[in-house]
Amino acid sequence: MSRIVRLSVDDVIRDGDTVLLRLGEPASPVPDPVAALLLEHTANRDNMNTATNPTSRRLFPGRRAGQPARPDHLSALLNEVGVPTAAARGAAIRQQLLELPTPVVADALGYHDKTTSRLRNETGRTWSRYAPGDHTRSPAGWVPRGTSDG
Repeated sequence: MSRIVRLSVDDVIRDGDTVLLRLGEPASPVPDPVAALLLEHTANRDNMNTATNPTSRRLFPGRRAGQPARPDHLSALLNEVGVPTAAARGAAIRQQLLELPTPVVADALGYHDKTTSRLRNETGRTWSRYAPGDHTRSPAGWVPRGTSDG
C-alpha cells in the first residue's frame, strides 16, 4: 500500500480501450472491472476540493498538501468494499513463490530471504533442486543415461 498511494494520475495510461497502470516498466494492463473503477476514481478523486490539493497529481491525494493518502486509510477503504488487502497480498506472494525461486522473489519485493523461505515452505513447494544457469545446453562431455561410448 505504501507504494500504491504514491502513484500519480500520470501512472494511469489509457491506450484506446486498454487501461495500463505504471507500477514499473513496462506498464501493466488492468483487467476490465478494475480498469473501469480506476478510471472513475481518477476522474473523481477524494480531497481535491481542499485549499491544499486543487492541483494535486496524486492518484490518492491525502489531506495534507503534497502528501499522498495514508496506506492504512487506503487499505481500510479497500476492505470496506470487499477487497481483503492482507489476504490478497499474501496470496500473490505465495503464487510468485510457486513460480520463481525464493531469492528472486525476495530481491524483487525487497523481502528478507528468511521471510520468503518461510512463505515458500508454507506453500509446500521447495526450490531445493533449482540450479541457476542456462539449462538448454548440456555440459561438455555429458552423455545421457543408457548410452555409452564403449
